[in-house]
Amino acid sequence: MSHLSIDSLRSLSDAHPKPSHLRFQYGTAGFRTLGSTLDSVLFRVGVIAALRSKKLDGLTVGVMVTASHNPEHDNGVKIVDPRGEMLEGSWESHATTLSNAPTTDDFLEAVDALIRTSKIDVSKPARVVYARDTRPSGITLVAALEDGLSALGAEARNAGVTTTPILHYLVKAINTKGTPDSYGDDSEEGYFHKLGTAFKSLVGGRPPLEPLLIDCANGVGALAASSLAEYLGSSLPLVLENTSISTPGVLNHACGADYVKTMQRLPPSLADRLKPGQRACSLDGDADRLMYYYLDERGTFHMLDGDKIAALVAAFIVDLVKSAGLENDIKVGVVQTAYANGASTRYLFERLPVKCVATGVKHLHHAAEHYNIGVYFEANGHGTVLFSQSTQSKLAQYQPSTPAQSTALTHLINLIQLINQTVGDALSDVLLVETVLAHKSYTGEEWDSLYVDLPNRLVKVVVGDRNAFRTENAERRLVSPPGLQAKIDELVRRYDGGRSFVRPSGTEDVVRVYAEAVVRSQADGASSFSLPAYCN
Repeated sequence: MSHLSIDSLRSLSDAHPKPSHLRFQYGTAGFRTLGSTLDSVLFRVGVIAALRSKKLDGLTVGVMVTASHNPEHDNGVKIVDPRGEMLEGSWESHATTLSNAPTTDDFLEAVDALIRTSKIDVSKPARVVYARDTRPSGITLVAALEDGLSALGAEARNAGVTTTPILHYLVKAINTKGTPDSYGDDSEEGYFHKLGTAFKSLVGGRPPLEPLLIDCANGVGALAASSLAEYLGSSLPLVLENTSISTPGVLNHACGADYVKTMQRLPPSLADRLKPGQRACSLDGDADRLMYYYLDERGTFHMLDGDKIAALVAAFIVDLVKSAGLENDIKVGVVQTAYANGASTRYLFERLPVKCVATGVKHLHHAAEHYNIGVYFEANGHGTVLFSQSTQSKLAQYQPSTPAQSTALTHLINLIQLINQTVGDALSDVLLVETVLAHKSYTGEEWDSLYVDLPNRLVKVVVGDRNAFRTENAERRLVSPPGLQAKIDELVRRYDGGRSFVRPSGTEDVVRVYAEAVVRSQADGASSFSLPAYCN
């Protein structure tokens, strides 16, 4: 570590001691727990992010301080790799190791070991851009992060209070600046301009869209949605609700995408705001999840989740590819998890390839990269569309032979600009959904009628050891405990259209039991089997 200031690293590390009674784990969402316990983690993440940048010859790495849909007292942090994607898997374990070093001496040893085993040239520059959401604990956690960055002399850029997807956008825009693959201007204004311009082109000449109500979860999405509304102007009037970003305790409370998906009901704060037939949607606390819904003429609530978004978007893109005359050259595919409703899988399977992967954004994202155009949405409303580099080049060079082909080609090229391909982005996805609804002249009810969800239940069962439950086939079947899968199969056979699976939680000693069937009472029955022999 000759090129690093060990004295500076030591003294700053001493200022951020690790709580002796806690163990931290870097997972799909990075580190996430009570915000009051994360000071040492944020300092060490600053060091890790700087080392990651040095390892990558000074490319800019991102750090986002957020706990997304979690309650306000939680917080977290995740590292974003240079293409705007999630941190490389091997570095997740490095982050876990360094965050759990008990003392400063142990931490310095772990840093030295990482430098040696990863062959990091510490004389290389380190560049990091970072941001936070609106959580009160974010201010002090960012200060700890800044200490970690300064300990390694990183060139740091504070992007302030913004959404997770905008931070991902900034990372990619910074690293592609001035290249043929430029992703856009590396500023918030560049993000809004890129999305707004593409959207206006896509809906231009069509009947004006009715106002869209957006539940901002009293989070950072309220700030971004307000800025986006200015760029959109009359092309899409936005009515923003739950925008109290400075009121203590209201972030994600009885509102937001996770509330809507979990409770399958309208946020209470919107009860007097939403009219029958009006389109509405909810963001989560950092604006990377999206849940649509509407009330029918009788005032009954209908949810349009990630599965419904995937069906709407994928079918639209398949139609555009065909209209452009490119169906033999560009293959569109959809990636789902076992939680996807069986009716959505059937609807999609009739139109394009569908792949099922293990739960977790990184699994979906990597699988989607194998298609020319890959669509992925988790049922919880997190998702995006990926256009491969070769597909983008093909579209840029393609010579259409009819006016209809030319129009479809223009739409596809604008979609590339509209969609944030780095990560699921609720605001980008809002514009994507609204584009399809405008082109199809669909109401929420017409969109909902593409297919009818099979009744389903998702329940949690507390177990003694979640590690006793191991799965295969994209988490759809258990391989242990022995005999349990056979009992599930036997039960499922009793019900029409029955399907059920059990998978362990990644963070707590519970298993999640999902079940669906043609009739609601049967779905309830398929999810209520007892696991007493396996839960001790």
